[in-house]
Amino acid sequence: LGVVFTGDGAPAGNYGYTNSGYSVYEEENDRLTESLRTKVSAIKSLSIEIGTEVKNQNKMLSEMENDFDSAGGLLGATMGRLRTLSRGSQTKLLCYMMLFSLFVFFVIYWIIKLR
Repeated sequence: LGVVFTGDGAPAGNYGYTNSGYSVYEEENDRLTESLRTKVSAIKSLSIEIGTEVKNQNKMLSEMENDFDSAGGLLGATMGRLRTLSRGSQTKLLCYMMLFSLFVFFVIYWIIKLR
């Protein structure tokens, strides 16, 4: 049997891909290119989702900062009232504290009794 060779020294027939004009390497490159394209597309969509999530988280943090600022202002006002109250007579303050303690005690007692 004689083997037919193409012009570049590769045997023709089943193993000579140069005759078809499409080599195994080109097929592999096309397959890998498509795989890479799919992965890049997935990474792109993932990065877009991450960006959206970061924007949402920043918005929530900003809202929380505003809430904490308002709570801090309210707490500051309450502390000012307590200072004003503490400048008064100590017996009044002690009486208020005792009444508040009794109230809390009865509320806790009532909650335990209902269970």
